[in-house]
Amino acid sequence: MIHSSETAAETRQEAAGSYFFGILRLCLVLIVLCGIAYPLASTGLAQLLMPSRANGSLLENEDGVAVGSGLIGQSFTDPRLFHGRVSSIAYKAEASGSNNYAPSNPDLLQRTEEFIAQWQKDNPGVALERLPVDLATNSGSGLDPHITPESALVQIPRISERTGIPSADLEALVDRYTEGRDLGLFGEKRVNVLKLNLALSARLAE
Repeated sequence: MIHSSETAAETRQEAAGSYFFGILRLCLVLIVLCGIAYPLASTGLAQLLMPSRANGSLLENEDGVAVGSGLIGQSFTDPRLFHGRVSSIAYKAEASGSNNYAPSNPDLLQRTEEFIAQWQKDNPGVALERLPVDLATNSGSGLDPHITPESALVQIPRISERTGIPSADLEALVDRYTEGRDLGLFGEKRVNVLKLNLALSARLAE
């Protein structure tokens, strides 16, 4: 009986050792596959097939300096440039999201009133009724880099006055940078504000 018990104990120890080394081998294999091979393969394919997107869709100015991403909006305050949407997080990418305010929320009402007051100050020649709603509202992420073509066109009187560029030229610029619906079906026509302002800045530098 003693011999039988010792044999059973040895068998259990061998089985435990076998399980341990089996688990260790599995962990090492998964670390190599999931932690090294897969990231290297996906990164390499992304760099090969879509290098711009893989690197963050960075946009450069005429000097070749990266000034932002085409995926994340920026806060433009220069009256000579096109302005983007309101962002309750100041376009901070690490804090994506926005307050889920009801239309009657006091903070939302105050923010909207302040925006409208500033808009009328900056654009005295444009009737308030022409102000597109997307300019005065926050996107769901607070990072939307686009505005509607109407939101760009309504800013032309101010920009034309400040820069001396004819309105017709600015309208043509907006039209050139207006993106259509995805696959011709999904979403709405839109204008990337950073791309548009880079083109406008290049025109101003001529």
